[in-house]
Amino acid sequence: MKWQRVMRLALAAVGSLFLVGTGQANSDFLVSTDWLEQNLKNEDLRVLEVSVVPGKFERGHIPGAVNLHWHTELVDPVKRDIASRDNFQALLRKAGISEGTTLVLYGDSNNWFAAWGAWIFDVYRVPSVKLLDGGRDKWEAEGRPLDVRPSQYPPGNISLAERNDALRAHLADVLAVAEGRTDTALIDIRSADEYNGKIFAPAGVQELAVRAGHIPGAVNVPWSSAVAADGTFKPVEELRALYQGVGVDGSKPVIVYCRIGERSSHTWFALSKLLGYEVRNYDGSWTEYGNSVGVPIANPAGTVWGGT
Repeated sequence: MKWQRVMRLALAAVGSLFLVGTGQANSDFLVSTDWLEQNLKNEDLRVLEVSVVPGKFERGHIPGAVNLHWHTELVDPVKRDIASRDNFQALLRKAGISEGTTLVLYGDSNNWFAAWGAWIFDVYRVPSVKLLDGGRDKWEAEGRPLDVRPSQYPPGNISLAERNDALRAHLADVLAVAEGRTDTALIDIRSADEYNGKIFAPAGVQELAVRAGHIPGAVNVPWSSAVAADGTFKPVEELRALYQGVGVDGSKPVIVYCRIGERSSHTWFALSKLLGYEVRNYDGSWTEYGNSVGVPIANPAGTVWGGT
């Protein structure tokens, strides 16, 4: 809706109250490592780690942080879906999250899964959710404190709303773009080799598709294009110019996708929270689309399953 887009743009334009350096922290949606360390004892703040590498949290985490397991707690245990409202609400209450709690998410791998977690929080309309700009890697690189002790809090009282389906794209939505039936921008945020079909997926991953390439009509802007050398988001004007360079300027809705939806959540965050665009994350991504029967693909490299 137009009024929703205006509100997002207005929030993005408000900017930060304590802007640090050339990056975005601290804004309505990002905090810096400095700010977080200074506010760790704030009782109205809860820090949540969402990392992809098992055991990393247990070997040391930001003091007071609670670990959220992306592959068991943030997803439905039976269906390929995000966590149900009831399960997610119970998880957050167990973490001591109440109405009015400010949440800061962080993780490894440039905040891929932390951004995915932020997207799920947004789907359930949870307010005051921020990312630690630069994530766990920046925190560790700066020699900031880590703790191995588990964090426990009294149960919270947060109540979640029903899902906001406007933040999520499905197979039918991207197929409509591929077949030219809707005027929506589509961004593939995978590497150029994945996009062009030279490889099916990054080395070592388990989730695969039987076809390589990309969804017809998608432009390629790898997620890493949005970050600086230290893993923080680039300044807003650089981000805006980056996406304008491929014709994405916020004038029409955007859908982002990757392989399973985590890297695309990082771009969803940049476009939605920092630029204020109307964006949906296609979390089915290439593992769903590339395995679907009867859908068109673009494959510049011409690769086929099991050969070239």
